[in-house]
Amino acid sequence: QVQLVESGGGSVQAGGSLRLSCAASGNTPRSNCMGWFRQAPGKEREGVASIYTGGGRTAYTDSVKGRFTISQDGAKNTMYLQMDGLKPEDTAMYYCAASISRTNSVCSLSKYVFVYWGQGTQVTVSS
Repeated sequence: QVQLVESGGGSVQAGGSLRLSCAASGNTPRSNCMGWFRQAPGKEREGVASIYTGGGRTAYTDSVKGRFTISQDGAKNTMYLQMDGLKPEDTAMYYCAASISRTNSVCSLSKYVFVYWGQGTQVTVSS
């Protein structure tokens, strides 16, 4: 089993920055996909960014390209999401997710790729 714990959420004004962290523990898979998802009230959960831990290949949803950066620290089993230039529409609960081990380095932003989920951390951006 894999446990994921997010941290780093909070409230900021538009244009501000936050860095989310996701600490993984337990039987953490090698060479898997990890990702960040978000869900605003009344909306579907959407994929924000993903990273293949076996090689660092990343993917982003169009609305965050150029503003958000996903990264990992393998030694710490921790994934990060640096969020700059935040907008009110970024307001949501942000979730960390992980897949099982895989050789395919293309990590889509579909929630069906991921089997382990954290409890979420709230991000609120005011205008």
